[in-house]
Amino acid sequence: MLITKRDDKVVILTIDRPHRRNALGTELVQSLRAALNELDADPQVHAIVLTGSAPGFCAGSDLKELGTMNLTEMREHEAVTAAVARSISMLSKPVVCAVSGFCLGGGFALAAACDLVVTDASCRWHMPEVRIGWIPPWGLQFLLGRCTPATARRLAWGIEEIDGAEACRLGLADYVTLEDDALPMAMAVAHSLADMPQPAVAATKRYFRDSFAVQGEIRDAEANLLFAENCGHPVAKATLAKFGVQV
Repeated sequence: MLITKRDDKVVILTIDRPHRRNALGTELVQSLRAALNELDADPQVHAIVLTGSAPGFCAGSDLKELGTMNLTEMREHEAVTAAVARSISMLSKPVVCAVSGFCLGGGFALAAACDLVVTDASCRWHMPEVRIGWIPPWGLQFLLGRCTPATARRLAWGIEEIDGAEACRLGLADYVTLEDDALPMAMAVAHSLADMPQPAVAATKRYFRDSFAVQGEIRDAEANLLFAENCGHPVAKATLAKFGVQV
């Protein structure tokens, strides 16, 4: 469910769970954490590209798997996922995200956590959590690092879907491409970074780290607590009941 491919000094990590729309299940999250840590420790790797296999980048949490958990277990799963996303800021290697098809919920937050983001112009970006009953349980700090607080709040409410072109205009993405060109452009950007002096690349990433990750753990913990409170609301209960969760 996570394919690793090396291209000279760049490694491509591809989320490969098309039958679950590349959703962030427990095994995938654990594999992603291990892969990121391993690649960051590899002196032959200078940059990482994160992407997803068709039909899209990532649909967020695996609600089917969450349906097997109680509320405490769900909160723990989301907390672990949040920690993996936050860890991207702590790596010394730059991580470039290539987004195509769709980028939803936790996938939206995961993309925003990466150092640079390339998106297809037609890609669907959306955070649907509030509509189905709860606050996004992690990742809102990454939106605050990329957008104004007012824009981050609007995106978190999920009032409307936006496309890749709008995501780039708002600052969620750094580059916008034609359809099917996100990965090639992300690779080009990653190779450019990989060819630069690595201590300088790492130092620059470290310098800007606090702009995206400051108080991230505290903010994610607060969102996780609010998520638990929201799950007691009838709309949230009805959503979770569709997947077998009783709260």
